[in-house]
Amino acid sequence: MVPKSQAALKQSYAPVVKKAVPAVVNVYVSRRVSQRVSPFMNDPFFQRFFRDFGMPRERVQNSLGSGVIVGDEGIVVTNNHVIEGSGEAEITVALSDGREFPAEIILKDDRTDLAVLRLDAKGEKFRSVAFADSDSLQVGDIVLAIGDPFGVGQTVTSGIVSALARTQVGISDYQFFIQTDAAINPGNSGGALIDMDGHLVGINTAIFSKSGGSHGIGFAIPSNMVRLVVKAALEGGTVRRPWLGASLQPVTSQLADTLGLKSPRGALVNEINAAGPGAKAGLQVGDVVLSVDGMAVKDPQALQYRLVTKGIGGTATLGVMRDGRAQDVTLKLVPAAEVPPRNEKLLEGRTPLTGAKVANLSPAVAEELDLANEGPGVVVMDVTRGTVAARVACGRAIS
Repeated sequence: MVPKSQAALKQSYAPVVKKAVPAVVNVYVSRRVSQRVSPFMNDPFFQRFFRDFGMPRERVQNSLGSGVIVGDEGIVVTNNHVIEGSGEAEITVALSDGREFPAEIILKDDRTDLAVLRLDAKGEKFRSVAFADSDSLQVGDIVLAIGDPFGVGQTVTSGIVSALARTQVGISDYQFFIQTDAAINPGNSGGALIDMDGHLVGINTAIFSKSGGSHGIGFAIPSNMVRLVVKAALEGGTVRRPWLGASLQPVTSQLADTLGLKSPRGALVNEINAAGPGAKAGLQVGDVVLSVDGMAVKDPQALQYRLVTKGIGGTATLGVMRDGRAQDVTLKLVPAAEVPPRNEKLLEGRTPLTGAKVANLSPAVAEELDLANEGPGVVVMDVTRGTVAARVACGRAIS
């Protein structure tokens, strides 16, 4: 459509950017690492002999990402992979105006690839960005990505929402992403994806690229998931996830015909825990879950996301197809049960598993370790280095 006025020709994203930019920050992680350097390494002749020997030295290893201030008291959300391995590292957050503040981690959640930081700001108030409802997004909506790609400085790129509910991306345990063609590059991780109201709709997380640069396929964690993780951090706990108590599988085209569905969609219940909330709600093996509180579910990953973002407490209405007939099931949103108690124990004595710390496998432990098997059995939680058990991977369930 041809602009009809001079004002229309001068339309700009500047007011939106001006509103959101002060809340987007750079996150620097500095860690000291040891390396062995031979005193003869400057001599080409001795380099051949002393390549793997020498005195240990320390060097500072830096990594860079982006973050978003979501609380005026200095609460910052970023990607977990931005600050991963930062147990003994220094984290510094740089604001858009150049000021820098040390930050502490108050929550890390690798399953969502999100982390929440608190700035050491001595009571100072910061410009923050408000959360939008990511469920209200539509394909074609205009969005802006703000971050620090390649460390060149704060950068704004524009695009549209290319797709919603991307679940086969392989980035985190909760596969449900906003796809955008706004340019996202290395260093943008943890930065903001904002709407035309200047509100946060997602945290930029990954790109699909064979070269490492932007090909117009970027992914962001929806703000409704981000809001849940931030809430958990501020309440001083961990992210608590509702327990379904059922094993699910995708509905293929062949299964759709058998189940009387017009298209392959939903999550098929193929196993159910008789003591779980799903069974108590009336779910049965063979049911296909098609929606959660009216929001469509296209596969098990989407169902998992919908339940997680509901949080603990209250109920959710599952739209189910059973024997070709649609019906609703009311599910209580409760955490996974720790029955039997985990009773962690370090195995000692003359056994093949000496040095292994094991625990009873319960639904709560299975959820914590992202295991499909909810028990009975035991699971290896940790191993002591140098023992026979060290050859067995942690998190392995033993029936």
